[in-house]
Amino acid sequence: MWGDRMNPFIPMGKGNIAIVDGRISVEIENNLKRLGLKVVKTAECKEVHESISYHPDIVMHPINHSTLMIAPNVFDYYGERLKKMGIKLIKGEKYLDCKYPDDIAYNVGRLQNIAIHNFKYTDEKLKYYLQKENLKFINVSQGYSKCSLAIVGEYSAITSDYPIYRKLTMLGYDILLIEPKYINLPGQKYGFIGGTNGNISKHKSVISGSLNEHPDKNQILKFFNKKNVELIYLSQKPLLDIGTIITLNSH
Repeated sequence: MWGDRMNPFIPMGKGNIAIVDGRISVEIENNLKRLGLKVVKTAECKEVHESISYHPDIVMHPINHSTLMIAPNVFDYYGERLKKMGIKLIKGEKYLDCKYPDDIAYNVGRLQNIAIHNFKYTDEKLKYYLQKENLKFINVSQGYSKCSLAIVGEYSAITSDYPIYRKLTMLGYDILLIEPKYINLPGQKYGFIGGTNGNISKHKSVISGSLNEHPDKNQILKFFNKKNVELIYLSQKPLLDIGTIITLNSH
């Protein structure tokens, strides 16, 4: 491939910080804490649509395992909380706003060695730092690229976006294509699979709710199993898009 750049959405060792939607239920929060994670709840980004205003993957992007880029709209809030945990923070240039594509500047998908986004709308400073990581840019029309990708391994993910599936499969990545919909996102018709999910280690992944109402439940479970990744349910309620659970290692 193109070097060997690890995926920051999979912690090195075991993650001990979870950045999550500030509106999560007590059940989800308690289950994250039981897994040994310090929960950092997001602040509202008032400039974007209410449905995604607390989503971590809308306002930030982990450049690598110890560096986060954060939208200027909410930078100060995270500065106070994350710097003391040893996370390096970089302020993005693009101020997020309500209308698409003004809300997607940081919603970049990642797999080993690649960044996936509609790069016409990516924050310019983020592009600079991603280039410094020696990543190959995979351009797609889907602006909500991270939302659309549930990362299962360095080279594997789940998506309901056919063009992303096709492009990544052609590049040699192992991608499971599932039906769209069947994921709740209040204020929208439906959410994305990537927004339900996060990884706490190479072999442990968490998901926001039950897969019982998803028609591809069995294929999803088989895919995790094939990748030797244990899937941990944070809630027994139906799947909810909470904008990716971003896990980090504090230093």
